[in-house]
Amino acid sequence: MNTKKLHLVSLGCTKNLVDSEVMLGRLKEYEITDDNTNADVIIVNTCGFIDAAKEESINTVLNLHDERKENSILVMSGCLTERYREELQADIPEIDIFTGVGDYEKIDELIASKQSTFTPEVYLATETSGRVITGSNYHAYIKIAEGCNQACSFCAIPSFKGKLHSRSLSSIVKEVTMLVADGYTDFSFISQDSSSYGRDMKLSNGLIELIKSVENIEGIKSARILYLYPSTTTFDLVDAISDSHIFQTYYDMPIQHIDDTVLKTMKRGFGEQKTIALLEYMKSKPNAFVRTSLIAGHPGENDESFKRLCAFMKDFKFDRFNTFAYSNEETTSAYTLEQIPQETIDMRADILGEIAEDSTQDSLKSMVGQTIIVAIDGQSDEHEYLLSARPQNWAVDIDGEVLINDTSDLPVQYGDYYEATVTELVGSQLLATLHKAC
Repeated sequence: MNTKKLHLVSLGCTKNLVDSEVMLGRLKEYEITDDNTNADVIIVNTCGFIDAAKEESINTVLNLHDERKENSILVMSGCLTERYREELQADIPEIDIFTGVGDYEKIDELIASKQSTFTPEVYLATETSGRVITGSNYHAYIKIAEGCNQACSFCAIPSFKGKLHSRSLSSIVKEVTMLVADGYTDFSFISQDSSSYGRDMKLSNGLIELIKSVENIEGIKSARILYLYPSTTTFDLVDAISDSHIFQTYYDMPIQHIDDTVLKTMKRGFGEQKTIALLEYMKSKPNAFVRTSLIAGHPGENDESFKRLCAFMKDFKFDRFNTFAYSNEETTSAYTLEQIPQETIDMRADILGEIAEDSTQDSLKSMVGQTIIVAIDGQSDEHEYLLSARPQNWAVDIDGEVLINDTSDLPVQYGDYYEATVTELVGSQLLATLHKAC
């Protein structure tokens, strides 16, 4: 009997990816296929954060429906379906099964019964979820919490993900230990607000406790924490990350803006002075890598506040930063505020994008001549004779790659770590030579 085939598309953030991996774990009897036209089951795990993500989710689902074979099952899951469950079920009859953010571990049952369901509780993967890690033979994401206690004016996530709900420390340690036993050596710890981890469990320094616990697990070569929040990131936490022999000195803290008036309108709970002091403290740490995200065109951002933001971003020189054009989302407190014209929003996003490119270029230039530790991910898409590598203190997927054009005749194993020297910057691409295995 032929094995049934599954085609899964995971949209949005890495937190979504973990949930998609849980669904893969529940559907192990299916053969995974990249050919959606030949799949018996098609799942789209959607993103519902901003307009662009919502549009991508809808277009992806409709395109897959147009191309799918007869009698296949099309499933729409995740944040978008959770947020707009009634509207989507009424407007897109092409979908066979709708489910939100609570039933990832029941996906096999839903497919078997061809029923839609929306469990009220938000699902949070644990060490017993049995997920299938994708995209790497050495790196895995670890979700440490769901939901968020912040009240940012622009963000709808708490309206459908709820309040902060942290996993127990023992659950996280068990999952990482199991993955190390399976050969994984590099981990990214993620949540909506990672620096608040454990506060719902009355842990005053939950993330610091997590760092110390993970450091005691043998076999880990590297780790990093993504998505810190300014008002819940302490100087002690910055120190704990910097002092760790496992966690990279990697600070990913979306600041969204720097102007006091805009930050107040955004309900960020942290002003310009404190934000800058925290960022400068991070940057002062040896080998620090500092990444952030911004919103262009939030209500209340006038020409003066935008110029102040641009001046700060040029001066601080983040290693990486992303800019999102403001998206006016219902259920958020900014929704009813006076909006900035879309043309102005787009123009400001483009200006910040150019600053980001210059900032990244300066960060890359500073690495030329450095000896670094890299993980080899495989053959580069650039050329068959080049290898794609990731510096140990860069995050997977988002920070780019270093191309290895000289292996020094070393035997290369994908997923292993090597010492390398960065030799030159060609355009926006770093080249490096391997020296020895680590």
